[in-house]
Amino acid sequence: MTKLLVLALLFAVGPSSSSTQESSTEKEVRELVVAFNDAYERNELDAYFAYYADDVTQWFESGRTSLEDYKKSWYGLIESGGGVEKNALSDLRVQVGPGGDTAVATYRLDVTTRAADGSKTTERAWETDVWFKRDGAWKIVHLHYNSAEVP
Repeated sequence: MTKLLVLALLFAVGPSSSSTQESSTEKEVRELVVAFNDAYERNELDAYFAYYADDVTQWFESGRTSLEDYKKSWYGLIESGGGVEKNALSDLRVQVGPGGDTAVATYRLDVTTRAADGSKTTERAWETDVWFKRDGAWKIVHLHYNSAEVP
């Protein structure tokens, strides 16, 4: 009888405010991940790079790279006529830290990139982004990108 009373009370009270907070935070981060990837696909580099924290760490197949080097390579590609043609996001999962100010987003990308000479590369990638909320704004503090070329 006691177990039934406890269950009845739990259902009557409803979800706790912390689970509501996590749900709200998860939704917010999901929307940011989509906007971040949309800016990448549209080659809007100022908008894309605005999602990164100044102290971000990044891992690509070639190893760790600085934000400045990454910016330099992307601005160079766009200025030479290259760019992203497709960046399709799927299988997005967001995990929020207990304090509500950290989140990890993992997802799959199907990306087609055009080089300056017009040649194209298509790849499937798996990305992990770590987001921190600092001074009221979410920023990517770590990104790990792993890809395989698709024939």
